[in-house]
Amino acid sequence: MRDGANFFKKLLNCNIPKFAIENPIMHKYAVEIIGWRQNQVIQPWMFGHGETKATCLWLKGLPELQPTNIVEGREQRLHKLPPSADRWKLRSTTYQGIADAMADQWGNM
Repeated sequence: MRDGANFFKKLLNCNIPKFAIENPIMHKYAVEIIGWRQNQVIQPWMFGHGETKATCLWLKGLPELQPTNIVEGREQRLHKLPPSADRWKLRSTTYQGIADAMADQWGNM
């Protein structure tokens, strides 16, 4: 955990004028190492997908992502996936509605 947190901290401290780094909610000890909590927590249901999956964004030089299509019928589908060889891949896939919002809102900045 310490190596991963130190690597993440290096990314955050890079001399880059704008970035959006996505990561799951961090363990409190990782936050202590990094020294910076996320700027925003988004959910797929804010962008047209009826699911819950908290996604944290660390932002620099970019505004917070604005919801584009808030939907009802929220479910923890990914959390309930059975064990499989592809479970990690399914759980880490970016939702299209979130990707579209990022492109639309940050693409010309």
